[in-house]
Amino acid sequence: MSLLRAFFDNKKLFKISKWVIIILMVISMSSYILIGKVVGTHGIKGEIKISSNHELKEQIFIPNFKLYFGQEKWEEKIVTYRHHKIYDMVTLAGYSNINEVLKYNKQNVYVKREDLKIKDYLLEDLVGLTIIESNQSKGRVINVIHNGPNILLEVEGENHFYIPKVSDYIEKIDIPAGKIYVKNIRGLML
Repeated sequence: MSLLRAFFDNKKLFKISKWVIIILMVISMSSYILIGKVVGTHGIKGEIKISSNHELKEQIFIPNFKLYFGQEKWEEKIVTYRHHKIYDMVTLAGYSNINEVLKYNKQNVYVKREDLKIKDYLLEDLVGLTIIESNQSKGRVINVIHNGPNILLEVEGENHFYIPKVSDYIEKIDIPAGKIYVKNIRGLML
């Protein structure tokens, strides 16, 4: 008990430790990537219906790949996968009955970043980057929107506007610098 009391009495050490814990929480949270949401079940054999528009679905929805469900990040392995209409249908190892998988209904589905082969960046890595046109900041990306086959960057700055992620508008994406260089966006900023 005296060690614990000494730790909390040393305010400087306590403040540093608090920040270390916060940083570790942020790092651990960012290692999980949201890929979709369970929207229901299909049939009586425990098949789960997932709504996902993630860009790396071909790497994720394969047998033995690990998915993590809900805030608790329950780990499960995929046994089978099939595409049905607009959904990704999976069965999980150890589940063969609809009643066993109902606990995952309406839960978010995550994967670990280190389980993916990422070339340059993920679309979600663009959130928070600064939009630069003619060496002037125009705002920050606050969301990436999948609009059918198109991808839009939602930007908040002096104006609230959207930039299509196409070469007509995007010149360069510099993740390490935290910047996206754009052109021809004057007409997009209403």
